[in-house]
Amino acid sequence: MTQEQYADAYSRGFDVTRRFLVSRGVSGDTAEEAAQAAWARGWECRDQLRDPKRLVTWVNTIALNLFRNWFRRRETSLRPEHQAPPHMCFPKACGQASLQAIDIGRALASCAPDDREVIEKHYLAGYTSAELGQQKGCTAGAVRIRLLRARRRIRATIAE
Repeated sequence: MTQEQYADAYSRGFDVTRRFLVSRGVSGDTAEEAAQAAWARGWECRDQLRDPKRLVTWVNTIALNLFRNWFRRRETSLRPEHQAPPHMCFPKACGQASLQAIDIGRALASCAPDDREVIEKHYLAGYTSAELGQQKGCTAGAVRIRLLRARRRIRATIAE
């Protein structure tokens, strides 16, 4: 892929990448920065692109992974306890009650601390079952079963 082709793709695809991140819950400023970093990383790693027709999709994946990695680093540097991503508004954090946040908080409170940690790391931070299994000293299958059981408990709590 030539520099001109990549520049054309960038001009057409940058807003698509930014909107993709925002649709995943990333704040606007963070989405802008992550999109810029992803397109730069895409240029650096363009020899790894298999199908030039899928460039925007490939860069979107890079952008999402960059954001997840940023969140993981932020999560571990602030404190070891569970942290929600900055774009999620829980009542304590923003001073404004959100019914969804209340429901989520109540549902997560019904989980055992280990299950809550696995759910937050899997769904909020984007860790895979294999990564969580390595952290917990178990198999990826055991993590998936733990997630299944925790989701069932949450569903039962919400149905009450």
